[in-house]
Amino acid sequence: MKKVLTIAGSDCSGGAGIQADLKTITAHKLYGMSAITALTAQNTTGVKSIMEAEPEFVADQLDAVFTDIYPDSVKIGMVLSSRIIRVIADKLLEYGAKNIVVDPVMVSTSGHRLMCEEAMDAVTDILLPMGDVITPNIPETQVLCGFEIHTEEDMIKAAGKLAEKYKGAILIKGGHLVNDATDLLYQDGKLQWFRGKRVANPNTHGTGCTLSSAIACNLALGFSVEDSVANAKAYLTGALEAMLDLGAGSGPLNHVYAL
Repeated sequence: MKKVLTIAGSDCSGGAGIQADLKTITAHKLYGMSAITALTAQNTTGVKSIMEAEPEFVADQLDAVFTDIYPDSVKIGMVLSSRIIRVIADKLLEYGAKNIVVDPVMVSTSGHRLMCEEAMDAVTDILLPMGDVITPNIPETQVLCGFEIHTEEDMIKAAGKLAEKYKGAILIKGGHLVNDATDLLYQDGKLQWFRGKRVANPNTHGTGCTLSSAIACNLALGFSVEDSVANAKAYLTGALEAMLDLGAGSGPLNHVYAL
């Protein structure tokens, strides 16, 4: 059985973070493990409070995983402090981690920055260069590139700029553009569009976590980056089309719709 490690924050309501990641990994019939970077008190209506893990404890979790059940891929999600980012980077290098997917959880859907400037610098300078695949959404890509993105031409320009700094494949998620659910993959100087229909479902809590975890699952199974992205998008579309409706706000997906 292939193994996938998620390094991210906990969502007590189960829709995003490590809970969404572990559900996604299980739905792919793989073995899921987690290293928790923060605890959150949140639900479908918003986040009430956050309690960060100590960097030393994050290091202990990573040591425990890598020295016993070595992962075939790693997904990195919410990390809010530069101290934890440096610990993660050191441990991934120490153990030679492979198939690393980085979902830079830097900006909320509304465009609000979720971390301080120092932490954002650590993400861009330390974490993203380690990614075999990075999966920024439009608001995050705008922060990384320094200009606004409104069209597919803007996405291409942004991908080219990111590729100047990062050697891994870059998947710019176009879900924040109004027309459709089109994503752009930039890898080794080549552009590939993944065009998908926009599912009319207001319950989208955890979509970014789910997509990046599904990509990590497919990489662990030995698929190419292109096929991993295509398979992950198909899985996410199915989870949205299942039309699960829980909670008073933007609800979670049905991660086990195919089981």
